[in-house]
Amino acid sequence: MSLLRPVAIVAGLLMLGESAAAQLQPSPPADPPSAGKSVRTKAIKPPPPTPPARPEPDNKANAQAADDPNADAVYGAYQRGRYKTAFDLALKRAQEDKNPAAMTMLGELYANGLGVKRDYGKAIEWHQRAADLGDREAMFALAMLRISGRGGPPDRAGAVKWLAASAKLGQPKAAYNLALLHMDGQTLPQDFKRAAELLRFAADAGSPEAQYALATFYKEGTGVEKNLYKSVRLLQAASLAGNVDAEVEYAIALFNGNGTQKNEAAAVSLLRKAARRNSAIAQNRLAHALVAGMGVAVDKVEGLKWHIVAKTGGKGDLQLDAAMAQATPEERANAESAARKWLGIK
Repeated sequence: MSLLRPVAIVAGLLMLGESAAAQLQPSPPADPPSAGKSVRTKAIKPPPPTPPARPEPDNKANAQAADDPNADAVYGAYQRGRYKTAFDLALKRAQEDKNPAAMTMLGELYANGLGVKRDYGKAIEWHQRAADLGDREAMFALAMLRISGRGGPPDRAGAVKWLAASAKLGQPKAAYNLALLHMDGQTLPQDFKRAAELLRFAADAGSPEAQYALATFYKEGTGVEKNLYKSVRLLQAASLAGNVDAEVEYAIALFNGNGTQKNEAAAVSLLRKAARRNSAIAQNRLAHALVAGMGVAVDKVEGLKWHIVAKTGGKGDLQLDAAMAQATPEERANAESAARKWLGIK
């Protein structure tokens, strides 16, 4: 039995999430095989803002002091959740030193209401000042505020300008989001070749979302020459970085031996990991493997448990429904009990 599921091309954009620096992420379709099916995107929580940098050291003694873990009091306070302290220190540094990274921190604190009342207008003001001074993180955050219409009317053209500037300075999240706009074809002309270039840059910088998206390009020959081997290597990298969609796709490639050496046991292990992270597709594929004993010992009760869980998550399966109907009353009862426990249902 094959676990193959074609990966569709990312096509849409959903500008969601509270953070000014929200990043978009492609996710797998809820249903299997459909050649033209698009993958929706969703916002994901971004990493903390880059710590405000201290002025360049002017001698070796100062350079050594920079290695002190307490050297950056602003970021240290931020990491410990002392947002008011971080705000006060960043404000002082921004005003006295004109430090762009401190301005960026102020923008993030205002945008997220950390240590200060949320104020998108002031967030834009500080990000704008930092962006004008060349801070790539501020450029990216400003772009996401502009495109989502926080702090003013949506300004997609202005957002593209700042995304492009940030990406040019090496910001991988900016390159990734700019690629999505090229895929979307609404704000920018649809250009999959340019999207692939931007995704490659972000993927090389370690973005698992970009690695996963670029893997779909190589699998389907979109914007690049079709190359299943490169696709699987990118899926592997994104999977190792914890991207659950990539874990599912890489597991399927391992199971079928597509673009990599066949390894059903490793595939089942990855499916189990992704299933525990609430991927309905992984839960469905894991259920098939356990019920049929593919790459793992037969465990009908555990398999049917995952089928029930996947079905609750919107991933029904007629073949597994039939397996459930053929199970003994005891097997069904145990599977239903285990599924309820997983789902937190009494």
